[in-house]
Amino acid sequence: MIDYQASFSRASRALRESAIRKAADLEASSSELISLAPGFPDPAAFAWDELREIAQSILTGSDPSVLQYGQTRGYRPLLDVLSLLLAARGIRATLQETLITTGSQQALDLCARIFIDPGDVVVVERPTYTGAMTAFANAQARLAGVAQDTEGIDLDDLDRVAVRERRAGRRLAFVYVVPNFQNPTGLLMSPVRRAGLLEWARRNHVLIVEDDPYGALYFDDRATAEGTRPLKADDDEGHVIYLSGFSKIVAPGFRVAWIAAPAEIASKLEVAKQSADLCTGALDQRFVYEVWTRGILERRLPALRARYRQKWEVVEEALRRELGGLVSWPAPRGGFFLWASFPDRLNTDALLPRAVARGVLYVPGSAFYVGHAADNRARLSFSAASPERLVTGIQRLALAVREELASTTASEP
Repeated sequence: MIDYQASFSRASRALRESAIRKAADLEASSSELISLAPGFPDPAAFAWDELREIAQSILTGSDPSVLQYGQTRGYRPLLDVLSLLLAARGIRATLQETLITTGSQQALDLCARIFIDPGDVVVVERPTYTGAMTAFANAQARLAGVAQDTEGIDLDDLDRVAVRERRAGRRLAFVYVVPNFQNPTGLLMSPVRRAGLLEWARRNHVLIVEDDPYGALYFDDRATAEGTRPLKADDDEGHVIYLSGFSKIVAPGFRVAWIAAPAEIASKLEVAKQSADLCTGALDQRFVYEVWTRGILERRLPALRARYRQKWEVVEEALRRELGGLVSWPAPRGGFFLWASFPDRLNTDALLPRAVARGVLYVPGSAFYVGHAADNRARLSFSAASPERLVTGIQRLALAVREELASTTASEP
């Protein structure tokens, strides 16, 4: 029998699996399981009729480039209109400063490739997006967690972490943040904290990788829309690499995202992308381009915001009704997630098998932490399931929580 372990590289032996992918695999194993785990958009909100019309118009064979290889940077007409979308978010970016990627996860992987040497430090919020931690750890980065509060990343703690790592002789590769409706907490970084983080980056000569999948999905209209202004919009010195995409607002089946970065960085990202996939899917990009130029996205965004706000309200009401006094959370103002805290004696990793047995799935808080785990926390995604299934899912979760608490109480001396 072949010993394949001897053939694997040292880097491959350290590869980390995504906790979200593991949850999705478990969800796929049973149609009866209600998943509050992956941050999938609601398929009922996809523009099915409009996408069908687009397919009929572009798959006629009159333009062979629709199904041909494309440029590594992306489909040029889509890059051109991307500048308009970025401008609406306050970001000025030229063609030389933008790059289309195969989903935002590839954008994270490309940033890891060009910025991280083994042992370099990537600073992340505590907690933070598990997919980002996986991408950076797989590039052999050392992850350093920084505390956050309801205003966003704690700048004093960021200073302490930076000083500690530099005194230990380690290089800071970049700071990774999700300012808008953070994954997993749903928090919105305050304008004051955003300005402070930018000033910190300037003062310390450190890059920021800003991930913004959810910024367009705010719940309370004007006030929050103004509060979602990206860090990149006020970055006058080129410290911010901005990532966003169309998965949450069009459909994740179109693997179309983008990076906006200083031209020198964008050029290096393009070279790294050539060895990864040569080009993003041409057909995916054409669909997204048509969605944008036909005004479909602009028309549908208000309905998307209303839909996800309603689902959030359904989950909050169900949690209060089913688990009042046993769970708390910071109220999200947009996005897909609710960050639930249970009694200290309840371990959400230990609770998970019981919850699955009861027919509900979530992601334990430990998946989102560097260093220590918040064992009594869980990320509940309200985006994909119907309101009816959300209510049933919370009822099942409440039953599992009460059973687990009774079990831990009975086992105490």
